[in-house]
Amino acid sequence: MKKIIYLLLLVFAFSACKNDEKIKEPILKPKPKPKPVYKYGFKIDDYKVVLDTIKSGESFGVILDRHHVGYPKINEIAVSIKDVFDVRRVRAGKPYMILSSKDSLEKAKVFIYKNDKIRATVVNFKDSIIEAYSYLQPIKTVERIVEGEIYSNLSNAMDSLHLSPNITYAVADIYAWTLDFYKLQKGDSFKLVFEEKFIKDSLFAGYGEIKSAVFKHNNQDLYAFRFVADSINGIPEYYDEKGNMLRSQFLKSPIKFQYRISSRYNLKRRIAYYGNRIRPHKGTDFAANIGTEIIATASGTISESERRGGNGNYVKIKHNGTYSTQYLHMKKRKVKRGQYVKQGDVIGWVGMTGNTGGPHVCYRFWKHGKQVDPLSPKTKLPEAEPLKESLKPRFLEFMYLLKNQLDKNIPEIKQPTVITEVIAQN
Repeated sequence: MKKIIYLLLLVFAFSACKNDEKIKEPILKPKPKPKPVYKYGFKIDDYKVVLDTIKSGESFGVILDRHHVGYPKINEIAVSIKDVFDVRRVRAGKPYMILSSKDSLEKAKVFIYKNDKIRATVVNFKDSIIEAYSYLQPIKTVERIVEGEIYSNLSNAMDSLHLSPNITYAVADIYAWTLDFYKLQKGDSFKLVFEEKFIKDSLFAGYGEIKSAVFKHNNQDLYAFRFVADSINGIPEYYDEKGNMLRSQFLKSPIKFQYRISSRYNLKRRIAYYGNRIRPHKGTDFAANIGTEIIATASGTISESERRGGNGNYVKIKHNGTYSTQYLHMKKRKVKRGQYVKQGDVIGWVGMTGNTGGPHVCYRFWKHGKQVDPLSPKTKLPEAEPLKESLKPRFLEFMYLLKNQLDKNIPEIKQPTVITEVIAQN
């Protein structure tokens, strides 16, 4: 009996050993190595990183001196990069990054000045070669569509959509030749397709181009499509649905859109103040708040810029041998005689100088030396060059998709484009 029990114990022990052999030790997978982090083209792990903001009174030299760079080296850096980056122009409030060595000295090797959300200037002096170049953050461009209705004016309508004044000004520029913003009516509406830029998918970095737009005004649809007709020079223009360029040689108003016409060109105007006698008014008065910018309605050379009598502060521009324009009653002039200005340039600000009963700019227009009414249908003003007939098929095909998007509320024409990381070195 004892032998049988002994044999049974041996069998049990042998079975237990075999089972133990089947239990395998868990295999531990090695932890993956963390990916190196790069910022502004540098492997951050190789440096001590300092993030700070330029304080009032601080200079480029003061900052680098604090990070153990001697003044002879600072001067060498400043001279070497002066054509790319003027170190005297660093501004208080701007953020910057210092990449320093990881040894006990912690000496600065790279200075990165953040111009804005997208652009930065990199000053690299870690090696014997000193260099400075611009760096662009990776940007994602997303298409957006908005619709709005006019209740009082364009600015208020855009504000209600939480859009920046920058996009309002861009719309005003597009329609400056074709739409009188003073005549917008309650119930007029608009629709815009434009681009928004983002850093890392979430940080808003500004607006891109307005791709297309439509204003519904006086039962008319006023379309605008951004199209590059000149494939060589790549200059975009805005055209209507028939291929007519919106831009004209002269703007309709010397003020962008926040104005009202308080007095029109009228050769038979009678004024009670002067005994109800006829005092011709050979200009158009655009009333606006004091300090509102006055812009040149066309490119040309300043022929007069002075203060004189009832005109007050005024500017006159000679555009060519046929046309000249004049802008009266300015608070202050921005341009000088002999200076060349482009269409849309600010030449002064609305005021009340000279003979005037309220803040406005009196806009006067000469054709062949005679003052005329630029807003009259009888005054035929020169137009910009039309789209070439050979380009119209390409334009109409391009425009068709954009117009459908405006008319039928198609969410987007194509997927948002992503601009990959770019380092632009000068």
